[in-house]
Amino acid sequence: MATTTRSALASDVPAVLALWLDSGAEPTHTDDAHSLVRLIEHDPDALVVAEVDGEVVGSVIAAWDGWRGSVYRLVVAPAHRRQGLGRRLVEVAQQRLAGAGALRLQAIVVETDPRATEFWRATGWEQQVARLRFVKG
Repeated sequence: MATTTRSALASDVPAVLALWLDSGAEPTHTDDAHSLVRLIEHDPDALVVAEVDGEVVGSVIAAWDGWRGSVYRLVVAPAHRRQGLGRRLVEVAQQRLAGAGALRLQAIVVETDPRATEFWRATGWEQQVARLRFVKG
């Protein structure tokens, strides 16, 4: 089974949302079709999907705001975990952000998800401990 990665299309949105739900990704209030279509319209390369035989089995968002690159919503379907797909998606995200001009990257990770934090610690990314992140909305 060959895995391919590509920028998501609006037609992929239902499959991405199903992946997030089926994979137990922490839900947010922007997990809806409207928000994902807006993301794709704003930045057609921000949402990257991984496919096996036409089925979406992974995703990552690589967002560039002109100042810093952000990597988040890294999700791999349970049946495809521990095969290097998460690392591959992160590499694609890093390449996409480097191509956009990002010199500094941050990964937004659910702190209470031990699978996620262990993954990021194993990738060579450093956990920033001297900063807090505040959000609104």
